[in-house]
Amino acid sequence: MGFGLWIRTGLLMAFLTALLVGIGYLLGNTAGMVFAFTLALLMNFVSYWFSDRIVLSWYGARIVDEHEAPELHRIVEKLAMGAGIPKPRVAIVPSPTPNAFATGRDPEHAVVAVTEGLLHILNRDELEGVIAHEISHIKNRDTLIQTLAAVMAGAIMVLVRMASWSLWFGGYDEDRDSGNLIGLILAIVLAPIAAMLIQLAISRSREYLADETGARISGKPHALASALLKIEQAVRHRPMREGNPATAPLFIVNPFRGVSFSELFSTHPPTEKRVERLRRIAMEMGIVF
Repeated sequence: MGFGLWIRTGLLMAFLTALLVGIGYLLGNTAGMVFAFTLALLMNFVSYWFSDRIVLSWYGARIVDEHEAPELHRIVEKLAMGAGIPKPRVAIVPSPTPNAFATGRDPEHAVVAVTEGLLHILNRDELEGVIAHEISHIKNRDTLIQTLAAVMAGAIMVLVRMASWSLWFGGYDEDRDSGNLIGLILAIVLAPIAAMLIQLAISRSREYLADETGARISGKPHALASALLKIEQAVRHRPMREGNPATAPLFIVNPFRGVSFSELFSTHPPTEKRVERLRRIAMEMGIVF
């Protein structure tokens, strides 16, 4: 399952790259392709080295030591050891909305962040389930994959805006590139939708894998299921008001809206399906809900 998922994720990332380069070609032929590829490389370089600092700063997260949050540190250390990765740094987000996320380019430079609201509504077992889920994202290098996918989607949006302005102000040479004009117009309309769908497909796939891996690391699939239900209910009543919606896939539950209009456009799988899968995993582990 894991190998097949990596292949699927790789194909989706390849589609994002091809979409980006294709828009560059429609915008400026070979020079446009080179510009698009260079833009993607630059944005990915910045996000690779500084993604953890950027994401933490967006949410005002503060790194805490063992004296400030001893129980949280013990949980993180125990689960990181079980996952076979270095202990990540621990951060607390000053938000009453319960949630958690992991960030960082690799297990050696990772951070697990939880909100103050999460610490207030979960018991220890549920907290372990959530932390194990985030540890799994780090172990599976999802934090890097999701960040790069978001950056690629962002680069596509930059090119689409450039193409829109070019057409609006007559910067596009119709005589020279008349064959590409229709393709460019279609790209302006369809590329953002396609990029979003690919990004969300990557996110949903990685969430399922993190649920399963986390359940096996903690040995408490029932606790993770209970935590997911609590978090979703809380987010419905009190969604996060500050932050960058582009980072929604990093959270264990979308913090910006409690109910999605459609599974197709959701950053996460439906919680009901995640709980159902966790029930099956529990049965495989010989655990009764």
